[in-house]
Amino acid sequence: MNIVVLVKQVPDTWSERKLTDGDHTLDREAADAILDEINERALTEALRLKQELGGEITAVCMGPERSTDAIRKALSMEADKAVHLSDEALRGSCAVQTAKALAKVIGTLDSVDLVIAGNEATDGRTGAIPAMLAELLGIAQLTHASKVTVDGGTVTIERETDEGKATVQAALPAVVSVTEKICEPKYPSFKGIMAAKKKPIAKLTLADAGIDAGEVGIANALSKVVEAAPKPPRSGGQRVTDEGDGGVKIAEYLIAQKLV
Repeated sequence: MNIVVLVKQVPDTWSERKLTDGDHTLDREAADAILDEINERALTEALRLKQELGGEITAVCMGPERSTDAIRKALSMEADKAVHLSDEALRGSCAVQTAKALAKVIGTLDSVDLVIAGNEATDGRTGAIPAMLAELLGIAQLTHASKVTVDGGTVTIERETDEGKATVQAALPAVVSVTEKICEPKYPSFKGIMAAKKKPIAKLTLADAGIDAGEVGIANALSKVVEAAPKPPRSGGQRVTDEGDGGVKIAEYLIAQKLV
């Protein structure tokens, strides 16, 4: 089975994150960069399937040159190889453009059986890339999986909802997105870290992937941030003195705030 895992370098959620002053895109240089944790879980699930069914795992990443660090971590977690789409013209691409670009990259690979992605990245959090990618590739989408099984040419997922659990099934090839409940992420071993240095990373430009520069980038984005302002400082709270009517005062405050 040939599995593609989408990986993305994102700002560390524990570091300060901000937008640039000019075009309000994410300032990636202002924060520490890491491999998104949900991608670690997606990759760990792909490794389990590989151990069960055999095959090969390709990590696919779209991002600036520094994303190589995230790709190397994916390789140290025992992905077999990687493809890195990196081009300055991609800067500021929206979710639709990103999905189209990733579809082009996956289209350059041979006989992909399964694409596994996280349900959403911690920076943009659109949660739409896996579904859009499946539509563009013309294959089935099975999203928000907490459990994945593959039997022959069929993939089955279990999805947890507010009402219970749903089982969704489709024929391969397919795109599966996973939630944090899928598994605990694998930690790279020293052997894996050393081996990652020798694993191949195919670097693609827009031209290499057959992507028109006029269809990507912030100038052509279908959605963009037009204005941003810092979160205002927290103001002082309202103190309620209980003189026998504390409950009434709290209720009146909640009603005034339209909380009840």
